[in-house]
Amino acid sequence: MSHKHHSHATQDFNKLIEFRQAAYTQLHEARDALFELTDAILEMRGVHSLAELSCATVFRRQWSSVYEALQDGRPDGQGLLRLYLKHLPAKGRPILAGDHTAWSRLSAPTLAERSYQHQPSLLPGRRPVTLGHGYSTIAWVPEAQGSWCLPLLHERIHSVDTPVRKASQQLERVCRYLLQRPITVWDSEYSCARFVQATADLPADKIIRLRTNLCLEGPPRPYPGRGAHPKHGLKFKLRDPATWWPPDQTLTREDVEFGPIRVRIWHHLRFRQALDCPMTVAQIERPQAPATRRKPKLLWLTWIGEPPPPHWWGLYARRYPIDHWYRFAKGRLHWSLPMLATPEQGERWSTLMPFITWELWLARALVPDKPLPWQKPQPRPSPGRVCQGLPLIFAQIGTPAQAPKPRGNSPGWPKGRPRTPRRRFEVVRSEQWQAIRSRQWAKTTPPAA
Repeated sequence: MSHKHHSHATQDFNKLIEFRQAAYTQLHEARDALFELTDAILEMRGVHSLAELSCATVFRRQWSSVYEALQDGRPDGQGLLRLYLKHLPAKGRPILAGDHTAWSRLSAPTLAERSYQHQPSLLPGRRPVTLGHGYSTIAWVPEAQGSWCLPLLHERIHSVDTPVRKASQQLERVCRYLLQRPITVWDSEYSCARFVQATADLPADKIIRLRTNLCLEGPPRPYPGRGAHPKHGLKFKLRDPATWWPPDQTLTREDVEFGPIRVRIWHHLRFRQALDCPMTVAQIERPQAPATRRKPKLLWLTWIGEPPPPHWWGLYARRYPIDHWYRFAKGRLHWSLPMLATPEQGERWSTLMPFITWELWLARALVPDKPLPWQKPQPRPSPGRVCQGLPLIFAQIGTPAQAPKPRGNSPGWPKGRPRTPRRRFEVVRSEQWQAIRSRQWAKTTPPAA
């Protein structure tokens, strides 16, 4: 028994070492400083600035190398994506979750391409809006339960893009290298005809939560015998039960998490702007839910793609770990901590976050659970718990990064050379925001005489 355990531990050690070596080759310029920077993130639990990461024992360079690594580094996101996909299991269909979040930069007028971003607020009366950059993420959810979520792509949404367009591009890139047809889960922001049309030709099935204010339509009406063939069908308003026709299927079952539920299923519903993309829509009624915004009594989900498996609506709960990862990245991995000067530096810094998360996943069986005095033991370690013991593993396996080579002192800024202040940038307003503002302006402006 001990021999079997030893062989598994050796295999896990070798897999982690090979992964770190392969990722090191994908960092390219300034890869030594970038790699040591990722190890410093895992070692330093609480820091107040990016420069404090240079105080970690695994970072053998000066504090200025932290900023130089993000300025000179060119990590290959596409190469890292192919590396991550090699560690997906060969059997079974992978579950992918997609979402986007905001990196708030309120006091950064010299940062280019800042725009209005959605950010939930717990304060009463405060609008859920911030200034900064938006980042879109598509991740693999490896377990049916737990908080593990392994990002495949974590990229900035450029000012000319939208979250829907960026997510469809990322899904296309991931499907290009997958051997199995994935099942993807999405929040209600992606319940629109644009996303459905943009991903219609991709080899991926989609489960999307529908907004309750949507108006769908059924199959085309029968041909009356003359004129053009009808394209549209009867309206199906999610908020108006009078527009619902009898469901094609009704199920009543006991759910482990939500208790008794009733599921009504309609086939061949469509968006008016995406008539060639039929959907299977399910209404999940949860009588014991508190009827809040986060836990409503009625939940609308849709399946788009090949014929769905039984009880497919239960797979939507696999989307929640991506929210846990956003909190983990911002809180423990210090993702939104640095005040970087350019969007490109932020993109290079963000490319390191998926790599660190995959390291934690591959090392989860090697790290012994050592809870702090106020923590409870965990039979299944979480990403945060693996963080606490991973530096001990790094001390055993070493690092592929090369030792620094001193080059002497910098000559510094030449005397008499003037310093020019940084350029200040206007806040970028997206197309959707500009359309809303123009409609509001049209309502408030009196007509010309």
